[in-house]
Amino acid sequence: MWIFFAAGSAVFAGATAILAKVGVKNTDSDVATALRTLVVLLFSWLMVFVTDSYIPLESVSEKNLLLLVLSGIATGASWLCYFKALQLGDVNKVTPIDKTSTVLTMILAFFFLGESLTMVMFIGMVGILTGTMLMIEKKEVTDRQKEKGNSLWLIYAVLSAVFASLTSILGKLGMEGIPSNYGTAVRTCVVLVMAWIVVFLQKKQAKVRGIEKKSWIFLVFSGVTTGLSWLCYYRALQEGPASIVVPIDKLSVLITIVFARIFLKEKLTKKAVVGLMVLVAGTLVLLL
Repeated sequence: MWIFFAAGSAVFAGATAILAKVGVKNTDSDVATALRTLVVLLFSWLMVFVTDSYIPLESVSEKNLLLLVLSGIATGASWLCYFKALQLGDVNKVTPIDKTSTVLTMILAFFFLGESLTMVMFIGMVGILTGTMLMIEKKEVTDRQKEKGNSLWLIYAVLSAVFASLTSILGKLGMEGIPSNYGTAVRTCVVLVMAWIVVFLQKKQAKVRGIEKKSWIFLVFSGVTTGLSWLCYYRALQEGPASIVVPIDKLSVLITIVFARIFLKEKLTKKAVVGLMVLVAGTLVLLL
């Protein structure tokens, strides 16, 4: 069953990107991130109580708590950059770059966690990076406003991947000796606080009242799909090997692009299609 849960995690994660893209279309990305984090927080704590993973906060060591807080800050930074990139650029471009966090995480794990880096893993990493480079090739567009934001979306997408990698490393260290579901919920609290601090520092809280009903619906649903993705992901990790669950989850990039074609009418160039195939092949190699 864990394979189905891992696949479900990828499907829901793919749906999240599309729903969030629609939700932030006419909404400030920082405000949208803060609002959807409220929904994710509910799912995080639901996961804790469903799996009976709750422990008193005072029983968590100061080291673990510090690492979880830092992981939460990195998560918040990654989300803020990711949804800003989605607001400025195409889902087809942003998502592959964000998924390169898999490669960055593997490299950081090698240096800081002492995890092995085999030749097969190296080949998979090269495939992911090569596929990504092919997919982010600049397309011809007629929308001058979108073209104007092309350089900024790339910067935000890269920063999203970097912070996502730091999230994984800090989270792994911070969850040593405590239930992963509980650690995730604690991190989500930090993300929520960070997201709203960003909103208030930029004095954007008044924009909440101006959010259209349609945007509200998509933002809530994107939070729900994120929560469902996490529920499936951690259930899969609980029952199956992480070395297989994680690569399957990262195949959400394929789901996202399929959804983007169906619902957003975003098209891939022939070169980008080749890049997608190489990226998926590189991810599948990690399963060997």
